[in-house]
Amino acid sequence: MSETPASPPGVDLNRLRSHLERELPGLAQGPLRADLIEGGRSNLTYVLGDGASRWVLRRPPLGHVLATAHDMGREYRVMTALRGTGVPVPRTLLLDPGTDTLGAPWYLMEYVPGTAHRDAAPLAALGEQRVHALGSRLVDTLAVLHRIDPAEVGLADFGRPEGYLERQLRRWSQQLAASRSRDLPDLDRLHDLLGRRLPVSPAPALVHGDYRLDNVLVDEGDSITAVLDWEMSTLGDPLTDVGLLVMYTELAGVGGGIIPAAMTAPGFPKPDEIVASYAGATGRRAEDLDWYVAFASFKLAAVAEGIHFRFQQGRTLGAGFDRAGEMAPILARHGLSTLKEN
Repeated sequence: MSETPASPPGVDLNRLRSHLERELPGLAQGPLRADLIEGGRSNLTYVLGDGASRWVLRRPPLGHVLATAHDMGREYRVMTALRGTGVPVPRTLLLDPGTDTLGAPWYLMEYVPGTAHRDAAPLAALGEQRVHALGSRLVDTLAVLHRIDPAEVGLADFGRPEGYLERQLRRWSQQLAASRSRDLPDLDRLHDLLGRRLPVSPAPALVHGDYRLDNVLVDEGDSITAVLDWEMSTLGDPLTDVGLLVMYTELAGVGGGIIPAAMTAPGFPKPDEIVASYAGATGRRAEDLDWYVAFASFKLAAVAEGIHFRFQQGRTLGAGFDRAGEMAPILARHGLSTLKEN
């Protein structure tokens, strides 16, 4: 057997192989190789292979990690529960909640082929009709998720819907404080406005937490083959997912590409169409949507500041992180504008 390739940052291949031989004997036949998938802005994702088969390994970022923001067990549990529902997810294989193997919790899942569309040009090349159909499928898949009865898939205790929005606002304020390295007065103002205008939530549902085009995989027939990145999933207010999708659509391509530009492709549904399609598929009225879009701006700003903080420490892997610091002011202004507070 040839020698094991060099381990990338975040994955010790020798320790990983020993763990897999104990927990999943026979899974890996040859020397393991792990390659970091570029483009992720939070948890680290690697394609793991043995020369014949491929899998995907997920672990938290290196260095400064905010409490509850990189929960491997949460991702693993919700994907396991949703397998076989109308929401396409990869098959989960193994969860290691400890730190002995990779220095942090991690999990392994099947490799699902497909494209995560981040750039506008490849998506635009499909033509407006196909782009529009894919955007509609993205909304339809979200509606399927929100129609699932959590109790029927073993997720009745997956979150606490009561007081969800208040806790979310407090949580992301705390995350921002934990990563704060500069004054952001517009963002502080946005936080205060959100707190004063807190809406009444509709009936709770399973919430993805970061639902957007590049968090799904798409096959050559434009079908969605997998919904990924469930680290912020919970039971809560489903309109937070809708507001986030609208915000990503409105700001697509802003910040030097930190927000994916794919949704600028001609034919992709506009925010009003997304909201109308969602309402038609779920029967839910998207009331107070401006608040949810503004909250999505605040939440993403907190995430971006966390990335910026880790980049300053030299503890972030992947390309594009050097521009994360641009995002918080942009997002704060967008949130204030959405709330008609310029």
